[in-house]
Amino acid sequence: MYTFGPVNSRRFGISLGIDLSPKEKSCNYDCVYCELSSAKPVDTIKHPPKVLDIISEVQTELKKHPEVKVITITSNGEPTLYHDLEELVDELNLIKKDKKLLILSNGSTICDARVQKAMQKIDIVKLSLDCATKSCFKKIDRPLKDIELEDIISCMKTIKHKTLIIEILVVKGINDKEKEFEKLNKILQDIKPSRVDIGTIDRPPAYNVKKVDEEKLTELAKIIENIPVSLIRKSSPKNKEDFSKDEILNLLSHRPQSEFDVENFFSQRSKENLEALLKNNLVKKTDIAGSVFFIKI
Repeated sequence: MYTFGPVNSRRFGISLGIDLSPKEKSCNYDCVYCELSSAKPVDTIKHPPKVLDIISEVQTELKKHPEVKVITITSNGEPTLYHDLEELVDELNLIKKDKKLLILSNGSTICDARVQKAMQKIDIVKLSLDCATKSCFKKIDRPLKDIELEDIISCMKTIKHKTLIIEILVVKGINDKEKEFEKLNKILQDIKPSRVDIGTIDRPPAYNVKKVDEEKLTELAKIIENIPVSLIRKSSPKNKEDFSKDEILNLLSHRPQSEFDVENFFSQRSKENLEALLKNNLVKKTDIAGSVFFIKI
């Protein structure tokens, strides 16, 4: 089987997955937080499935599951190592109809013109960027030799995509420092992604590393400026914030708020003030790859 699911993605909705390396892990990273077993990094997929076989299976699954909203290109490793990626994307675009096409990549191959060309044909591109410094990158992502963080960041800054999402996965004691996030924030201001997703370990990792708590994630997220930030949270605060209209506008000018933020952090009075700002066209409600944000106009 090359497909799996559908699964209810927390950030993208009901998704049908495509695994481009179903027989074994094929990745040019050996991330400490990976939910797959540790493995030596490689730069190829040894037993790649044929494009037409994948397409046939996807067509069958879409007929069985019309509720699917997103077709996700992923891998038991790194999907951009798949040699026929652009051909696969072209074929998927012919059959997807109203579905969105999403790729989940570690970002390591973003300087490859072949990969860039394929990504321009994909509706949503999600790339990982866990660190801003070389020492952090080597420690957390454990890349194949000759993969340099500076090159990845430089190429990410040149990417112009309608829906580019950057994901940061936070590991306790490695990339959970404010200084690291301050440097990440500067880089993200140049990349200008549509959204930043920040999370931590929630499945058993390949190595003996630990997650950070939700309070720490929230603190780090506040460092990211001017870009919608999506956090994976499992709890809500006991006390909700009372914001005036001016305070909401000031908040949104620095950091767009998600529907989750509004529902769980705004008091009833704050919600009413936000609704008034929406009606007066001072704030807009925008869907960014399945996550809704409130943004100051």
